[in-house]
Amino acid sequence: MKSELAYLLTLPRGYVDAGVAGAPRWPLVVFLHGMGERGSDLAMVARHGPPKLIAAGREFPAIVVSPQCPLQPQFGWSTTAVLALLEDVCERYAVDASRVYLTGLSMGGYGTWAIACEQPQRFAAIAPICGGGDPAKAAALVGLPTWVFHGGADPVVPLAQSESMVKAIEAAGGHPKVTVYDGVGHDSWSAAYDDAAFWEWLFEQRREAR
Repeated sequence: MKSELAYLLTLPRGYVDAGVAGAPRWPLVVFLHGMGERGSDLAMVARHGPPKLIAAGREFPAIVVSPQCPLQPQFGWSTTAVLALLEDVCERYAVDASRVYLTGLSMGGYGTWAIACEQPQRFAAIAPICGGGDPAKAAALVGLPTWVFHGGADPVVPLAQSESMVKAIEAAGGHPKVTVYDGVGHDSWSAAYDDAAFWEWLFEQRREAR
């Protein structure tokens, strides 16, 4: 399925094309940006998150895909469009389907929650940052490793948005990880993505065969 979203793509050192016999499979990190990076200029996507780290010289042991949300026709991330992108990338590149990770910040945090609630079986782990979702759908995430980040003084997306999702998952029997940065405003993503422990945890997660 061909994706309608433009995206930045970074391949790991040692990557071999999927068409080559015996080519190793790699984890896939899908990063969803915030509201300020919408549009048609892909350079904007590298303002924050993993693509910013990559632009600064950081190397990840994974394929990293960072799509760009257009300004129209809707405000936020389209679940259908992101899942189509995931299908397209998995078909084109040597992706380890058991190690697909979804993360995003602000608007991308909302997108991470929504997409994971719709198709939790597609992901090995998710990391929504300063976002929110529909607690009524959170039970779908009980078996999905989740690490939630939020600033305790966020004036844009209140901490309660993350807390309501966490409480709903816990009520359904899940055990999400949560990091709240006391006194931090909306930009909780810089600390989250700079945390080596987060990346270590993320790449340890593997989806069980279904």
